[in-house]
Amino acid sequence: MPEAATTEFWRHLKPINPVFKPDALPEAYVQNAPIDDEKLYVPFTDTVSSRPLWISPAQNKWCDILMAKAAGLVNRHYHPHEVFAYTISGKWGYLEHDWTATAGDFVYETPGEGHTLVAYEHEQPMKVFFIVTGPLIWLDEQGNSAGHFDVHDYIAMCRAHYDKIGLGADYITKLFR
Repeated sequence: MPEAATTEFWRHLKPINPVFKPDALPEAYVQNAPIDDEKLYVPFTDTVSSRPLWISPAQNKWCDILMAKAAGLVNRHYHPHEVFAYTISGKWGYLEHDWTATAGDFVYETPGEGHTLVAYEHEQPMKVFFIVTGPLIWLDEQGNSAGHFDVHDYIAMCRAHYDKIGLGADYITKLFR
């Protein structure tokens, strides 16, 4: 039950019952998603970490907050599916584009886009909320495929991190939908 309404015009409304259709999974609620507790951020590269918020193994899709506390880099990659990004704090961009994102900026990445994500030095850490569909195809310096990273790689990376820090490898499964 949410906090009780006091003066809101809708305060006398009753919640829907039942909330979920048969076989529906519960919502994923993550309080204080861009939290500063670094143990919840999984190292993605040497300079960038990811806090998983929602994962769909069946859809090969995840939502996370990407964070870099200083200058950071996510290697060159290509997206065969769309990606959405909303900047919470800091400053970041792609070497291949003429914009630099800061707090409040939204980015839609079209399928078929390759880029090199960089985080700039800034007084606040770069924190960006991403919705990623499908794999990242790693690229070499000439733009040729050099491997991939999909939801299953993401899950394995998160399991290893959470196991290493004592939360347990299954900590990540509560985010599966």
